[in-house]
Amino acid sequence: MRNVVVTDPPRADPATAAALGEFGVATVHEAQGRTGYLGPAFRPAWPGARIGGTAVTALCWPGDNLMIHVAVEQCRAGDVLVVATNSPSSDGLFGELFATSLAQRGVRGVVLGTGVRDVAELRETGFPAWSTAVSAQGTVKATAGAVNVPVTLGGQVVHPGDVIVADDDGVVRVERERAGAVLTASRARTEKEQANRVRFQAGELGLDVYGMREKLAAFGIEYVTHAEFTGERA
Repeated sequence: MRNVVVTDPPRADPATAAALGEFGVATVHEAQGRTGYLGPAFRPAWPGARIGGTAVTALCWPGDNLMIHVAVEQCRAGDVLVVATNSPSSDGLFGELFATSLAQRGVRGVVLGTGVRDVAELRETGFPAWSTAVSAQGTVKATAGAVNVPVTLGGQVVHPGDVIVADDDGVVRVERERAGAVLTASRARTEKEQANRVRFQAGELGLDVYGMREKLAAFGIEYVTHAEFTGERA
């Protein structure tokens, strides 16, 4: 690993990133072909947060948050700080003081493939954070890493400048080059879901709304009475 800080990575359009955040993780994940989801291990420190922003990445060593301090300087308004370690770690690399610094710079939130602490303070201040663990275990600042290089979280490669969308359902990554197309697809999906919602509210069933009845026979599904199923006589 090169110990580098890339100072000028290309970023997705901030307005596009923010708009994707409004649609939420489930819609964006479906709209881009069920890709980019970091998996169920990434959970919010407190419920109700929803963000969309451009990724600034930090690659740290386990139990060492030196490169988060370095990454903060590279963050600007509309960004989301994304932190990975080069081997598994559940230590609390991020807490309330980092959140205070990032909030002052207009950063929308943080996603960590490691631990977070000061959860009560994060909730009280309203700073959004997603992580794979909550841990009071402290850290050192002793080993160099990298900032704004590709990192892997939940099996997904996050490049600096990609869009990060996060909410109560988890975290999803949208490639910077696809952000505009995924936004268009998210809008179309939301409109379709609203049309289906109206039909459900009118009493229709999913079997009809989604045109599944024709498939049932092809699947070999039969409708039978209780007597026919059990062989009992009426």
